[in-house]
Amino acid sequence: MPGIISMSRSIIPACDVDTLGRLDALVEATCKVGGLGAYKVDGVGSCVLRDGLMAAVDVVRNNTELPIIFDLQKAGTDIPEMGVKFASGLDGLVQAAILFPFTGPVTQEAWTKALQEKGIAVIVGGEMTHPGFNHAEGGYIAADASKRMFEKAVELGVRDFVVPGNKPAVVAACRELLEGLLGDEPFDLYAPGFIKQGGVISEAGQVAGDRFHGIIGRGIYEAEDMNAAAVEHCSQILAV
Repeated sequence: MPGIISMSRSIIPACDVDTLGRLDALVEATCKVGGLGAYKVDGVGSCVLRDGLMAAVDVVRNNTELPIIFDLQKAGTDIPEMGVKFASGLDGLVQAAILFPFTGPVTQEAWTKALQEKGIAVIVGGEMTHPGFNHAEGGYIAADASKRMFEKAVELGVRDFVVPGNKPAVVAACRELLEGLLGDEPFDLYAPGFIKQGGVISEAGQVAGDRFHGIIGRGIYEAEDMNAAAVEHCSQILAV
């Protein structure tokens, strides 16, 4: 069941900043904004890589009790046995973790169950936002891979999914797939790919269904006024 974020629609700042000081400034500037649902802490290309997840979590927790979502970029691509170590490292620190299980269903199942056993919610993605990703675009990933990852995720009890916000047709297809698999049971979609990557929150929001969360990185943390940027993005997603 959905439950990571209590609101049906929200904005999630992606905390891809390079110092703990910048992270503190980001969270302090935005955490009281109505419509903010969680913070996504990145394991690569951010202060987490240098200073550690525990230090980053402490910074967020000094400002807010909103859920923390961990995004390793991309977790769920190692051997199955590493899932237990991954889950143990996150235990007690975050409320959810994102998996992109490109290496197959055996790893997907092992990592998903390891996180679930620690009480960490699992969010599964399959299609990324950049061009040249899947085989039809000249990439390496089979065209039906995302569908198969979502089907396996539903089988494992996952009800939270990442979709590419700058590809509304893919968002609509994922929603249709999940509605077919789950019927009236609710699920949440989370989408990056806005602002700098060309996605428009209102366009994705119109096809995403009732429970939809926009992930915004540079559009907030690179803004001159981060509070005002967060307010604007929240107003957009809540108005759809």
